[in-house]
Amino acid sequence: MTAAAPLESTELVDQAPALDRFRRDVLAALSRRPQRELPTQYLYDARGSELFDRICELPEYYPTRTELGIMERDAAAMAEAIGPGALVIEYGSGSSVKTRRLLERLREPAGCVLVDISREHLLRSAEELAAAFPHVEVLPVCADFTQPFEIPTPRAAVRRRAVYFPGSTIGNFLPDQATRLLGQMSEQAGPGGGLLIGIDLRKDPAVLEAAYNDAQGVTAEFDLNLLRRINRELGADFDLDAFEHRAIYDQELGRIEMHLVSRQAQVVTLAGRRFPLAEGETIRTEYSHKYSIDGFQRLAAAVGFRGRQVWTDPEPLFAVCYLDRA
Repeated sequence: MTAAAPLESTELVDQAPALDRFRRDVLAALSRRPQRELPTQYLYDARGSELFDRICELPEYYPTRTELGIMERDAAAMAEAIGPGALVIEYGSGSSVKTRRLLERLREPAGCVLVDISREHLLRSAEELAAAFPHVEVLPVCADFTQPFEIPTPRAAVRRRAVYFPGSTIGNFLPDQATRLLGQMSEQAGPGGGLLIGIDLRKDPAVLEAAYNDAQGVTAEFDLNLLRRINRELGADFDLDAFEHRAIYDQELGRIEMHLVSRQAQVVTLAGRRFPLAEGETIRTEYSHKYSIDGFQRLAAAVGFRGRQVWTDPEPLFAVCYLDRA
């Protein structure tokens, strides 16, 4: 990187969903039949983000350490593919551990936009990243990245935009949703821009189910925290002891599904409405689709991305792909 004076910290751009939207989304989700399904993005309040960081350190949860290993080995090649003067736009920034590996290798980055729905977690990550890279302008944006959001303009000249989406989070979306999200990324990258993205690869179902049903119960706590958040912020009366976490792999659809299972017949109330649940009935909280490399590249090609390079671990369990705008 070219030496320059340290940059002053940039204030948060707050585009987080309003509470009334959270309430509407939850009411709609609980009304959906035959399968109730809560929106995945609401798993990530401050506590949920902390719990997910713990999940990433669990022995059963291979994606984070595998992707980090790929980044440590191949970040220089990724930076070369992105090129100099890039504005990096990271979706779902989390703790930004992998972002550090990329910024260490990038030439003269124009800035780094961190986008996350968890305000507290985002601010902490942005402060830590700015301290580690004082000559890179860090621009935190609190937003639901599944919806259009405004990208702040850095002070430095931008030669190209590179969307960075680590962690296999693209797998949390149904194929049509993933296509829409990739389309948004394609528009944001623009001509000459690119996308660096992590994808979890298809593998032995036993490995997958162990990763989402860890022995310490951290994933269960993460899942149940969504109900705790709905109680706290929306005034619902979920009894957390009346639910248990379960993750299953659907081989035909190639995806993990996380569910909260009702241990008994019960009635949950929210905003004056009653929602009866039978014993054994489930509320789905997350998908995690697993891809083949060719299958993912075909999905991305539909919105104008062209596969350029792929990096994997030896097994392979995981892949990091760089695609550019055709």
